[in-house]
Order: sequence, then C-alpha cells, then structure tokens
Amino acid sequence: MNEISPGNDPGNDAVAQAAQRLLSASAHRIPCPPVRDLIGSDDVKAAYAVQELLTAHRLEAGGQVTGRKIGLTSPAVQRQLGVAQPDFGVLFADMSVPDGGSVPVAELLQPKVEVEIAFVLGADLADGPLDDARIRDAVAQAVPALEIVDSRIADWDITFGDTVADNGSSALYVLGSSARPLTDYEPVEADMTLKRHDETVSTGNGAACLGDPLAALGWLARTARDVGDPLRAGQVVLSGALGPMVPAAAGDVFTADISGLGSVSVRFHAARPEGVSA
Repeated sequence: MNEISPGNDPGNDAVAQAAQRLLSASAHRIPCPPVRDLIGSDDVKAAYAVQELLTAHRLEAGGQVTGRKIGLTSPAVQRQLGVAQPDFGVLFADMSVPDGGSVPVAELLQPKVEVEIAFVLGADLADGPLDDARIRDAVAQAVPALEIVDSRIADWDITFGDTVADNGSSALYVLGSSARPLTDYEPVEADMTLKRHDETVSTGNGAACLGDPLAALGWLARTARDVGDPLRAGQVVLSGALGPMVPAAAGDVFTADISGLGSVSVRFHAARPEGVSA
C-alpha cells in the first residue's frame, strides 16, 4: 500500500493523515476511528480535500471514473446518520456489480444497501445555465439501482466531514437491466420497495430524494461544475436513496422494485475458504 504524501505544504498534514487512515482501513479491511479529529466534523473544504487525495490515489493505481454518487438526500438516511445536507462521491469502474450478481462480504467492512434511481447522462453538464430543463434534457435514461454503501469508519460513527472524506461512504453499485427515457417517466412519482428474500425491509419514493431525484442531479451538476470537475456525457449518477438503508450479510438476497422503472437485485456471499475451489 503506497503512502499518501501531504506534499510541500505542512498545512496539508491533517488532510493527508485522514486520507492515510481511510486508505489503511480499506486496504486491511479493518474499520478505523473517525477522521473528524483531524479535519473537523463540518469543514467542507477539508473533507473534500481528503476525498480528492483518495481519488487521485485510486486513479494513479489505474482506476477509471464512471460517474458520481449523491448521498444524504433522504431525510430518513440523514436521521440515521445524524447529518443534514447532501454530499457526493466518485464512482469507479471496479465498483460496478452486474444486476443479479453476487458480492463477497469479506471484501467489505460493514455494508448496507439502499435503493436509488440512476441517471445515465447523454450530454455534458459543464457550460451555460444548469436549469431544470437543461438537467432533464441531459439525461439519456433512468435506471433502477442499488448502492452498496460501506463506511471505513468503525460502527458508522460518522459526521458530515467523515462521510465526505470517505468518498460518500461508497463501495459498490448495481444497475438494473431495464431503462427508460425521461420523455415518458417522472422520477419524483416513483415508489420503491426493497425486499431481503421475501421480506420487505425498506420502502420510499422519489420525493424522499431532495424532493425529486432530478433536483438532486441538478444540485450535483452545479456543485461539480463549481469545483471544476463537471459531469460528462456517458457518466452514471446515483441520485440518492429513496428510503432507509439496511445492513447486508452473507446469504442475503436483495431485490428492489421501483414503480414504472423496473427491478434490480444483488446477493451477498461469504468468501470461499482458502484452498477450496468452486
């Protein structure tokens, strides 16, 4: 595991130390203490500086960015985590899991599942006005999605600063096999049901996501442009949870249904014992 350097500015020491703590937790799959002792609980600039360091580290290792995720859009999830504003993280190609695929729990730390509407962009959101019409027109299709979130911080003991630094507490994502253009679909009208096996474990709707998943996409488009890394055509955006997230364990099979959009599923399995072949 390569060390993260603060560079030539001693003022970056705390940011580099926070990034290193999270990187070590991920590499060794051992949750770490919160990083707010280093960067504070609500210092937005410092938190995103940590995220940027970890993103750069991943890119240097060959990672490929596929889009962004928006977090903390649902009041239910905000209450669960004790925060009160949205955030964003970066999606990478190796975070994608096929619809119906299986995830080894041993490669995660403390995973949870939440249901989202994903948007695949057909146009850049970089220049000019980013009003509601422009945001809607930029979406090539809406897709049912699951996000598997996973905090590197022990016991999910996070503040806004902790989760932003930890790439929005992201881990993996699953896109469903169905898709619809926005010419005949309104994300805000969606109803969602998430089942673990045959038991309903979470419900919600489009209005739970910042009032409208497209409003969440608009927030991200403007924020991403403001920080100098605008959204681009072809990228995937996970627009935020439609309801409460639920813990996942080996043996669990989750299936989400989003009205008018379709379903998406994932299963979790224990790692195969060393030396045992399939």
